[in-house]
Amino acid sequence: MDAGKPKLYTYEDWLKLDDGNRYELLDGQLIEMAVPLTQHQDISYEIGRQLGNAIRGKCRVLPAPFGVRLIKDKNTVFQPDISVVCDRSKITREGCVGAPDLVVEVLSKSTAGFDKLVKFNKYLEAGVREYWIVDPENKMVTAFRLSNGEYVAKVFGNGEKAEVAALEDCVIDLGFVFFDYGIDSDES
Repeated sequence: MDAGKPKLYTYEDWLKLDDGNRYELLDGQLIEMAVPLTQHQDISYEIGRQLGNAIRGKCRVLPAPFGVRLIKDKNTVFQPDISVVCDRSKITREGCVGAPDLVVEVLSKSTAGFDKLVKFNKYLEAGVREYWIVDPENKMVTAFRLSNGEYVAKVFGNGEKAEVAALEDCVIDLGFVFFDYGIDSDES
């Protein structure tokens, strides 16, 4: 191996990692994930709770850490904050193989660029039907909905009810998602 080139990992290598850290895998390169902070977890939990209540028995709501391996990218594994999978045949013991119906990423300072660019493009390419980017700082959700091979954005603000287009009869009340628990907003 060349000294200047980073080691490339396979999906099988990723499965064996057991050093106490969480990683995503992008085209064979390990990306260490920071520990999510309280506000991030509050938001993620509330969205997951509402999703679970709305679609109970129809689809699976799977919070991080949960590996999503996109079919076209054998050596790419993401751990979205929330994955919703309606086709149960995509769920394996190790995670999801193929495109979830909905992926939710809650932005944090350390991941915002990666979520908005790299993951956006990978999810689009894989055919994720709906991709939500949740912005805690501005208390808004941008829902990217797949239409004719492209994402069409719809923005929802604090206090609004955000319809999940990929899931029938599913609406998320953002007033509860962005509820102020009195925690410093720098914790995103």
